[in-house]
Amino acid sequence: MSDFNFKEFLPDLVDIRHRLHEMPEIGLSEVKTSDFIAAQLERWGYEITRGLASTGIVATLRAGNSNRAIGFRADFDALPMQEETGLPYASRHAGAMHACGHDGHTSMLLGAAWALSRDKSFSGTVHLIFQPAEENFGGAKLMLEDGLLERFPCDQIFALHNWPGIPSGTFAARAGPVAASIDVVTITVKGKGGHGAQPEDTVDPVVVGSSIVMALQSIVSRSVSPHQPSVVTVGSFLSGSASNIIPDTAALEISMRAMNPKVREEIRERVAQVATYQAKSYNAEVALDWQVGYPATINDAEAVRAAKSTITQHFGEDAFVELDLPLMGSEDFSFLLEKVPGAYVLIGNGDSSGLHTTTYDFNDDILERGAMYFYHLAKDRLA
Repeated sequence: MSDFNFKEFLPDLVDIRHRLHEMPEIGLSEVKTSDFIAAQLERWGYEITRGLASTGIVATLRAGNSNRAIGFRADFDALPMQEETGLPYASRHAGAMHACGHDGHTSMLLGAAWALSRDKSFSGTVHLIFQPAEENFGGAKLMLEDGLLERFPCDQIFALHNWPGIPSGTFAARAGPVAASIDVVTITVKGKGGHGAQPEDTVDPVVVGSSIVMALQSIVSRSVSPHQPSVVTVGSFLSGSASNIIPDTAALEISMRAMNPKVREEIRERVAQVATYQAKSYNAEVALDWQVGYPATINDAEAVRAAKSTITQHFGEDAFVELDLPLMGSEDFSFLLEKVPGAYVLIGNGDSSGLHTTTYDFNDDILERGAMYFYHLAKDRLA
């Protein structure tokens, strides 16, 4: 049985969250954040391993004699945004902000760490994975490349993400695809510049790029089944410096999302084909620079059932709702779910500003429930 009162610790946890919110750091530069997290865990007696993906941390707690192991992941990087909340604990780092709630995710897992360190009535191993660079460099993939699961094997793995618009403290999940893959490519159109009055002597990359943009619109509508959710977005088109100069190059930044891994590959191939052959038809060339892509986040059905069982048992039947549709956003927890069965679960942030907005703030009222979710899930799975 537990020998603690979590509500007595809750003010300290709120303070932890606020301190994390004040020190946002962009992916792979989260040095202060990583030091702060490690200091809390060391106070509570965890085995600490640092340096995975540069700033990542794994905290391990063992009890009993079982060889079973469970993993919980929280992300802790911030976004390159200027905060406009006016909060007393607003970002102290200009141009960086916790606009996705990663300060809250880390705090909830730290709350669970505190509780589990005081109640070791389970048998097995708990690995708490504090991950950098979810927003930009695929920190989960980098941690895997540094041997995360070989060094800290898990039978199941779980993550929790806040979601504005879902009632405060309500959990939501679904088996199967829960978030889309994402791929990003920069397409540089290489033409031939010249005077705006003599277009016949040029290969205009603006015209070529415009043709590519329009042709890309046919991929989802004509190359992908309407039963397969997918999106192709041209988010940036940069070229030129003056109205009377035809430039040499144009750059398009494109994102692609899908739920089905096969569709993901088909879209990548079609984007490359469309860009290449549209350019050829104008005697231009293209160069494609692919950035880190995230696979679709696919929940294991049994892991979702386990999460739902814990939620309804400890918080009530109405605390869990089934997601009707997957999210078109993306999440690098997908890399871990490719290796280990698990579940990515949402927790309602209530009526707050949206994620990735300058006025967003994580809801402190859900800290206790999120922490207790991880705590109860560890004990239920390692009973």
